[in-house]
Amino acid sequence: MGHTAEHTGTTRTGWLRLAVHGLALLPLGLLLLDTGLGRLSVNPIQDLTLRTGKAALVLLMLSLACTPLNLLLGWKWALALRKPLGLYSFLYVCLHLLVFAVADYGLDPGLIGQAISEKRYVVAGFASFLLLLPLALSSTRAAMRRLGRWWRRLHRLVYAAAALAVLHYLWLAKVWREPALWGALLLVLLALRLPGVRRRLARWRSPGERRPAAGRSQP
Repeated sequence: MGHTAEHTGTTRTGWLRLAVHGLALLPLGLLLLDTGLGRLSVNPIQDLTLRTGKAALVLLMLSLACTPLNLLLGWKWALALRKPLGLYSFLYVCLHLLVFAVADYGLDPGLIGQAISEKRYVVAGFASFLLLLPLALSSTRAAMRRLGRWWRRLHRLVYAAAALAVLHYLWLAKVWREPALWGALLLVLLALRLPGVRRRLARWRSPGERRPAAGRSQP
């Protein structure tokens, strides 16, 4: 029975990984299709910028949601999806940056430097990219072995990167409602990681492990 359950769990995780690959690449496929067929908006650079940025933010939030899903619902299979979701998020971050640097600013160092110095949303977005870069580069098993306990500490930078990404969106957007909702979601996902909250969730999920009520004999 144990081997059957383990095999079933492994099979389910494998199918979920395949689903993640397909769904994560779907925005890119649609973007390439729309570009090839000339179906972008009247401002194609803005369209490319918004669509790559939104895909990056969605995938980053999904990556951050994997641990809370395990804490709340006991979905251990979700933990195996953190890495691919995070790497696909970084892929879209790189595409987002390429659209900005190449399509929008023509790789002009002067214009790019001016934008970084004058536009706060560019500063926040670029800072988020710089924080995510070492996380993507250290996502291999070899890097985990070399870094040891420092690997986990390094990857806590994802929280700051996510906060900067939301701030980037908030400063860029003309209507603040949607980025504010993303900010609220991020606050919830981070709050669920606090040690006190995690302990309460663990007790809530395992009521049989709670201390017996006064007056009752312990087994």
